[in-house]
Amino acid sequence: MPFGPHPTSTVCPSCHSQIATNVKTEATTRTHLFALLLCLVGCCCIPYCIDSCQSQNHYCPNCGAYLGTYEN
Repeated sequence: MPFGPHPTSTVCPSCHSQIATNVKTEATTRTHLFALLLCLVGCCCIPYCIDSCQSQNHYCPNCGAYLGTYEN
């Protein structure tokens, strides 16, 4: 199932409950590379403040199982 940047309604394959996923935003290698490039102009924290520069990981709110990742 493809995930987007926002919570998604689905059935958890681990606990078999009907859920809306929890989304946690996490920095990726791409985020760190953008920050490194922007460090040359003095704005290295910008990629860490913008959700579209990071991946959105989906988790089950009941059992905490990892369900998938959305990356731009």
